[in-house]
Amino acid sequence: MNSLTISELAIATKGKLVIGNESDTINDIVIDSRKANKDNVFVAVIGENLDGHQFMQSAYENGCKTFIKNASSSIKLNSSDINLIEVKDTQIALGDIAKYYKEKFDIPYIGVTGSVGKTSTKDIIANVVNMKYKTLKTEGNNNNNIGLPLTILKLKEHEALVVEMGMNHFGEISLLTNIAKPTLAVITNIGTSHIGNLGSRENILKAKLEILEGMKIPKIIINNDNDLLHGWYQENKGKFEIHTFGLENESEIEAKDIKMEEESSDFTAIADLEKIKIHVPVGGTHFVYNALCAMTVGKVLGISYEQIKQGIASFELTQKRMDMKKLDNGALIINDAYNASFESMKVSLEFLSKHTGKRKIAVLGDMFELGEYTEELHRKVGEEVVKNKIDILICAGENSKYIIDEVKKHSNIKTYFMNNNEEIVEKLNQELKKGDVVLVKASNGMKFFEICQKV
Repeated sequence: MNSLTISELAIATKGKLVIGNESDTINDIVIDSRKANKDNVFVAVIGENLDGHQFMQSAYENGCKTFIKNASSSIKLNSSDINLIEVKDTQIALGDIAKYYKEKFDIPYIGVTGSVGKTSTKDIIANVVNMKYKTLKTEGNNNNNIGLPLTILKLKEHEALVVEMGMNHFGEISLLTNIAKPTLAVITNIGTSHIGNLGSRENILKAKLEILEGMKIPKIIINNDNDLLHGWYQENKGKFEIHTFGLENESEIEAKDIKMEEESSDFTAIADLEKIKIHVPVGGTHFVYNALCAMTVGKVLGISYEQIKQGIASFELTQKRMDMKKLDNGALIINDAYNASFESMKVSLEFLSKHTGKRKIAVLGDMFELGEYTEELHRKVGEEVVKNKIDILICAGENSKYIIDEVKKHSNIKTYFMNNNEEIVEKLNQELKKGDVVLVKASNGMKFFEICQKV
């Protein structure tokens, strides 16, 4: 981060400088008192479990001299050698500082949202953009009203920014886009994630389209094979600058002659009447879509197809997302335990089914935030297990019983229902043989990544 004066912090947050020197400067923003020092400002953010105001003294003891706190908080710092700004809401203030700071950089800002695949799509986009522009990206999935501002505030000598935007409810993308003000928006797909909060896929589309609210000139890239996005495109082409990619529907950039391998894929991209050979170093149809999306971003930003090819070919997958580990006994574990929705379960099961392993074993757990659709969507996962001819199914979680029940209705697949992760580990240790391939997938709250660590 480049330096900001205390005066600029007060202006950005519309806060009141209670004590301090307006001309002093800070070089970083922190919300963790353990990272606080004399060169940064500690913002006392109130989270779900912790109140940052309780850690101001700790930050001060670590050398921090500048603080932003809620005016309403009764917690005080009894020191005269500090800069103290009081605001109405420190969470909002953090976003306001990011909004103020980003205006110092006249660079492309790419905002990425969607029901599934945001993080891997963001990563491959950033890799492509970095071929021409020094690029900053969201680390991991820090895609909320805390993580996004903190990402923006890391801008320094960068020439482009790629940020991920997540949401669970209406209004959350609206908040993020009005902080980030993207110059280019990407929507990967519209599925069923958080449908329990939003009520329908149509409402999920509306929530994702809030990303346009923060744009001066709406410019958007969409997956044209997604039914709802395709319908929206048909209704709105001509109203906005919309760029499309796809495998099935006629699009600006398309993939043909796809050759799938277990850990990679190759295809011919059709763009501007050119045929470009693309190698993707990760297997699965969904990564072909990710590559097409990154190509479309690259094209819009004026990046050469040769640079785009290099960016896709050198892409590395974020850990816990289709991360593969070979066991001592010769079995292969596919760790896709970071999160789960019906759409991502479907894709992962298809990926498992195409693997050359002797036996295909699926270890599946609950998907969260599905509301009234909980039973229906878990049963649909069961249908996908049968469709993809999985050899063994192991489940844990209250709602995964619907997966097993559906599988039992339509097949003789061997199924096991376990009470917890420890029982799954024990069953896998008993069951696994050389050549087996195991998919581990559930919503993050199920902590199935522990299974991958212990097997």
